[in-house]
Amino acid sequence: MNTIGRRDTLKLFGAGIATGPLLAAATPKPNFIVYMSDDHGLLFSEPYGNTAVQTPHLARLAAEGTTFTHAFNTSPSCGPSRTSMLTALWPARHGAEPNHKRPNPEVLGLPAVLKALGYQMACFGKVAHNDWAKYYNFDVVDGPNVGATNTDAVEQFLANRDKTKPLCLFFGSHYPHVPWVKNKDYDPATVKLPDTLVDTPETRRQCTDYYTSVTHTDTLAGNFRALVQKHVPGDSLFIYTTDHGAQWPLAKWNLYDAGIRLPFFAVWPGKLKPGSTQDAMICLPDLLPTFIELAGGKVPAGLDGRSFAGLLLGKTKRHRDRVFTTHSGDGDFNVYPIRSLRTRQWKYILNLHPEFQHQTHDTRNRRGNGVLYWNSWVEEAKTNSGAAAVVKRSVERPAEELYDLKADPHEMRNLAGDPMQASRMASMRAELKAWMKQQGDAETVFGKPLLLGDPVTLLPPLA
Repeated sequence: MNTIGRRDTLKLFGAGIATGPLLAAATPKPNFIVYMSDDHGLLFSEPYGNTAVQTPHLARLAAEGTTFTHAFNTSPSCGPSRTSMLTALWPARHGAEPNHKRPNPEVLGLPAVLKALGYQMACFGKVAHNDWAKYYNFDVVDGPNVGATNTDAVEQFLANRDKTKPLCLFFGSHYPHVPWVKNKDYDPATVKLPDTLVDTPETRRQCTDYYTSVTHTDTLAGNFRALVQKHVPGDSLFIYTTDHGAQWPLAKWNLYDAGIRLPFFAVWPGKLKPGSTQDAMICLPDLLPTFIELAGGKVPAGLDGRSFAGLLLGKTKRHRDRVFTTHSGDGDFNVYPIRSLRTRQWKYILNLHPEFQHQTHDTRNRRGNGVLYWNSWVEEAKTNSGAAAVVKRSVERPAEELYDLKADPHEMRNLAGDPMQASRMASMRAELKAWMKQQGDAETVFGKPLLLGDPVTLLPPLA
């Protein structure tokens, strides 16, 4: 276990982020407990309607607390999404735009603010990306960076910590990130597949492995919560969420809802009504500003994240009316910058370089879960027009996309060319571009793209 010494908090404040008094009058402070899964798509758990996957602990969270139906990230890959959570900034401002890039060194890590409010800050497993948790001023950081597969380290910490201090604890699971756990309990022949997948025997085998991995994160979340209930006294807010959607085509590395919309459960005994549902729109960058406000502190000015403490305390029913998301790529596996604007009903997507192929780890990796089912899709597409359409859409995109999410929740019918939507297109396009300018978005292309028509070469896995 690596215990990080106290650093000068002021050095963590980036240009343009003003600070005010951080400390409030001494009052009892709630504990904040966060369980972060990895690559857990919204539609892959029982509380969100998928009865094919076994998630009894998430069902229990839903029964004991509040299920958020409109929680989003800022970007559908691990690094930028998690950095946004820890800084309350969108990727162009915190600097970790593509995956596997650390945040700019001058950017504030918000755990420092909670630490200044008297909290013990602890981070286990994959909370930040790579080994970057060390940049956020946690008191305790414990790996592995790829994500935890058990609760041994956190159990030791909780049993021996100073319980007089309020605790803000993040626990990052490995599951259900690839490599997926080998299936034992699901029947590939009968399991229900999401409508967006091409139904092949290999898809079914891989999907049951993914379902098994989801069940593993559910079990781990249950074990983690039991430890917290045993060792953390007092008032505690428990959060379950993830970084982005599942590693399937049109999900991870994409700005469709399958990539940016998150499972999000909040349990707070005595504060949140058991079995309730919250449809207000929130984003991961809102999480730490919420904790700061609930702790009695002052949220630093100039952040993109906004506290939704009022939602949790029952003072309001609304939060955001739109969310912006960005994607810039993931090494040479995925070089495809995208931006989007989503309201409650409409999604506008701007593909900055439609002349690029949208390839991913699933399509360019020499080994792994993804390439196995993807190869079966390509083969199926030779004789199946439906499969051919899915494969083509996965790789080739128009410059603009528009979806009516109320009528078309899986974003299957692009309305960008509909004359009836011309006014809406113009308005959403202008709003997105104005937001990009305000963010300082340079529309940078990270990596070497494949152009449409180029042969698809396979790449070695990342070290």
